[in-house]
Amino acid sequence: MEGKEEDVRVGANRYGERQPIGTSAQVQDAKDYREPPSAPLFEPGELSSWSFYRAGIAEFVATFLFLYITILTVMGVAKSDTKCSTVGIQGIAWAFGGMIFALVYCTAGISGGHINPAVTFGLFLARKLSLTRAIFYIIMQCLGAICGAGVVKGFRPNLYERLGGGANSIALGYSKRSGLGAEILGTFVLVYTVFSATDAKRNARDSHVPILAPLPIGFAVFLVHLATIPVTGTGINPARSLGAALVYNKDTIWDEHWIFWVGPFIGAALAALYHQVVIRAIPFSSK
Repeated sequence: MEGKEEDVRVGANRYGERQPIGTSAQVQDAKDYREPPSAPLFEPGELSSWSFYRAGIAEFVATFLFLYITILTVMGVAKSDTKCSTVGIQGIAWAFGGMIFALVYCTAGISGGHINPAVTFGLFLARKLSLTRAIFYIIMQCLGAICGAGVVKGFRPNLYERLGGGANSIALGYSKRSGLGAEILGTFVLVYTVFSATDAKRNARDSHVPILAPLPIGFAVFLVHLATIPVTGTGINPARSLGAALVYNKDTIWDEHWIFWVGPFIGAALAALYHQVVIRAIPFSSK
């Protein structure tokens, strides 16, 4: 590809996000903070940049690994007659949160480490990345999720079908309204944490806690799963829900699938709005 060598030399930041997820958002001079410029709606140069496609590949691989590990964990709990012999709900929550921590850490310097269309959507609304990149990321995330769930099904198709394939659905006793509310609030917690953990302005306000950004993001995923697994199985990630639903492919799953797109996108939009109105609006002085 023309210009590939130059893109590799410059790195992912040539056409990167204006304020990426990860430790790169926390390394600038604490006393000399400058607000990064908003991303344009469309940045044509990205389409001819190897770093753009490299970032998409990173999102694909990360989401693939995320689905592979987490669905296997869910199925391991579901197939056991007694939950005492498995990792249980707490173990499922740790699998999701731990994988997000590891994968965000690994991919933050390449793609920003989104691994979730809701996170990408929230960052797009906050003008942290272009529409071109947002759409590309979401497509690659969904493809990675489908492949990850497909590999798990390939191990033992009959068992996969019998155990529900890790697909999200509303638990008995809960209404669709309750499920939608749980997805909205759960995604709000996640995307709000993403914004807070990667806000470089915290340095300039002298309120920055020197901690690895993927850690609170993964921990937020863990806590949300503890709270909402009994309600919806916890989506808060449309790619994760789509991958499992498409490979499992049952009518009962598709009837409720819209909740796992609408809820996370509303939650992400609310988190982006809160970030713009409250977090970025806090005045600070550079000393």
